[in-house]
Amino acid sequence: MARRLALLDGVEVICLERVTQDDHSEAGTGLNVGPNAVKALKAIDPELADRITKASYLWHNWRISLTDGTVLFDLPLTNVAEGPGWRIRWSELYQVLREAAGPSVSYGCEITDIGRDAADTSKTSIAWAQAGRAHRLDDIDLMIAADGRYSRVRRVVSGEPEVRQTGVAIFRLLVPDTSDGLIDDYEQWFNGPNRLLSFRVPPGHIYIAGTFPILPDAPIADSSKAPDALRAAYTPRQGPPSAQARWLIDTVCDNAAETHWARMQEHELLYRAADCNVLYLGDAAHGMVPTLGQGATQALEDASNAAALITERYRDGKRGVADWLVEIEALRRDRMRFVMEFSLDATDTMLEGADPVIGTRHKNDALFRERLKALYRDVGLSLDGNIELRKHAG
Repeated sequence: MARRLALLDGVEVICLERVTQDDHSEAGTGLNVGPNAVKALKAIDPELADRITKASYLWHNWRISLTDGTVLFDLPLTNVAEGPGWRIRWSELYQVLREAAGPSVSYGCEITDIGRDAADTSKTSIAWAQAGRAHRLDDIDLMIAADGRYSRVRRVVSGEPEVRQTGVAIFRLLVPDTSDGLIDDYEQWFNGPNRLLSFRVPPGHIYIAGTFPILPDAPIADSSKAPDALRAAYTPRQGPPSAQARWLIDTVCDNAAETHWARMQEHELLYRAADCNVLYLGDAAHGMVPTLGQGATQALEDASNAAALITERYRDGKRGVADWLVEIEALRRDRMRFVMEFSLDATDTMLEGADPVIGTRHKNDALFRERLKALYRDVGLSLDGNIELRKHAG
């Protein structure tokens, strides 16, 4: 957003970033970006898309097996998408995006106050500290909140979002690649409803995520995080694990102390403040379950669509910010409802009592493939970067 909007004549773009310019250490683990985000970004900014491609491995295939090695689902993305996705470390993606945004980003900023502007409540004000100095900006025409699932901007301006727990625990881990080629493209492995997910990312790492059912409103028990419990969760009862599953189980158990844990959840969708020029993007707008890898993917799709629409309207002399937000919401709302519902539906195999064999084999049906095509292709942007104002067919 900062990169594209800074190209508009007469527009001042200020992007406040919490970390310092060279600090990407808090950028999480690995990330699979869906083909839909790649398509959307290529439409509006092919140069930036090329930069991300160079920092990534391409995502070509999606396979699902049992931990004993039985293959249930094996899908080349070319069957449902117009191109591959990306496999990348969060830290590498952040570095590419920050460098591409250039001087419009101010680093090392700690927000101290957010609120509505005193003179015009349709606008906003913000205060922050940077390098020991206090800064304040009032009379902001448009505030774009891209500050994540626990967005402070959204809580202050629009209130606390309603959160819905799905009853699934999730852990994430990034480790050096010692698999000797066992792990490469995007794969999942089930033992009952307990699922492992893994893929290789540059320069030489493996991303691993695991899930298992819990009570929807319960915390994740410490006993469930112990190596013995994790080994039991993913080891098949009948026969030995496959070579892939064995390496994953051993690696997860060996790194249990360094694993990041969370409960799988989603919160209500909201793209704009009701009576204030604030736009929510990414997880700030739609914290969602990660089952189909659409969290960061939809953040990129959001930004591509919003930047394209604002650019078109601004260059056409249509400068009503509130009107932009209404249009962005109309463009994205039904699309995101489809994505969130599809992602939640696809979580069925990870819930208590689920049968992953039956559930996964249903994913070979034509209906699931058609929904994947809608997910991966209907991004709201034409190849020339213009908005496609067609009804979403999800």
